[in-house]
Amino acid sequence: MNLVENIREGVRSIKGNVLRTVLTALIIAIGITSLVGILTSVDGIQKSVNSTFAELGSNTFTIVNNANPWQRNRGRSTRINPPITYRQATTFASIFKEKYEARVSVYANVSGAVEVKYGSQKTNPNINVIGVDEDYLSINAYVVGSGRNINRSDIENTMNVAILGQEIGRTLFGTTDPVGQHITFMGSRFLVIGLLDKKGDLGGGTGPDRIVLVPLSTGRALAANRALTYTITASPPEFHEGEMIVEEARGLMRNIRNDQIGQEDSFLIEKADALMQDFEQITGYLRIGGFVIGLITLLGASIALMNIMMVSVTERTREIGIRKSLGATPAVIRFQFLSEAVIICLVGGLGGLLMGLVVGNVLSGLISQGGSGFVFPWLWMILGIVVCILVGVLSGVYPAIKASRLDPIEALRYE
Repeated sequence: MNLVENIREGVRSIKGNVLRTVLTALIIAIGITSLVGILTSVDGIQKSVNSTFAELGSNTFTIVNNANPWQRNRGRSTRINPPITYRQATTFASIFKEKYEARVSVYANVSGAVEVKYGSQKTNPNINVIGVDEDYLSINAYVVGSGRNINRSDIENTMNVAILGQEIGRTLFGTTDPVGQHITFMGSRFLVIGLLDKKGDLGGGTGPDRIVLVPLSTGRALAANRALTYTITASPPEFHEGEMIVEEARGLMRNIRNDQIGQEDSFLIEKADALMQDFEQITGYLRIGGFVIGLITLLGASIALMNIMMVSVTERTREIGIRKSLGATPAVIRFQFLSEAVIICLVGGLGGLLMGLVVGNVLSGLISQGGSGFVFPWLWMILGIVVCILVGVLSGVYPAIKASRLDPIEALRYE
């Protein structure tokens, strides 16, 4: 019996037990779905994040206030890192723009728990109001879908105008264009001058589609007597060396904030590419976790498949005896049972690949809110097929050896 005939015989045996084959293949499919689905979703999220960082530019960096500004000094809490003030932020922006031909944006979070109203419609009280300048949208990769950006005149005249995130516009106005309408929040009335395109977010909370942007001067007025902490985002041209330009910015900011020689920075500089590398490290851990979960599921599936193949050997003992009496060698018997196990795994694996592709893209789309696009993880799909073959071989090898060692005379007597 040649190779092709052996495979055909294996297929005929599988067709003779359709229900059992389908259930076994389904177990394999679930394992492959978990493996490919998790890895596909991680790749989709990674693609969305990479796209966002690419829009920002590799040289982009952000100067923020130190996250740990308190220390104990003789039993008292002393603030060692005062917040970045408006004067410090604007001084840095004007010098850095002129010296390096860079785009620099100064902005501040006015409040993170605001309820926005339009007539009888209102949002949840989790809207983030940000005071921004005219460069904030471009440097942070926002796109105005309708209306216009905040301009220098709005800032100089402290105008009560606002740009809405996509989700706020949808909540308050539905499909109607909100530009030209008036909304109310924080006790003031604002004219809507723009609506942002959907940006998406990797998690819950106050995301980029749940923000209201107001002129920086207006944000300062809304804060009243409350001191705001200002953030600076700078994007110098790509011809500047990344590390060098960051160190130049560090030196300038230390000078503006009067940091003494030998003293640690009273601020933090976060580079866009450094954040991307951190996220890639996290996704690497997620891939390892997904791979382990998938392998555990496939281990259970391989045990089930081995059990079914053992039952198949018992059921076909007389058939094996007839084959051996007609001249079939142990190698032929082994190959037949191995081929059956591999075929069942491949059928389940192909179904699992399709389900994993769909599940992974749906998950990544939900997490990144459509920012990932559709991902074809060719590497993980090839890996899934290889794993299917390995599972089939490992699950079928013992039953195949057992079948090949049956005594033909005893097998013929089996009832």
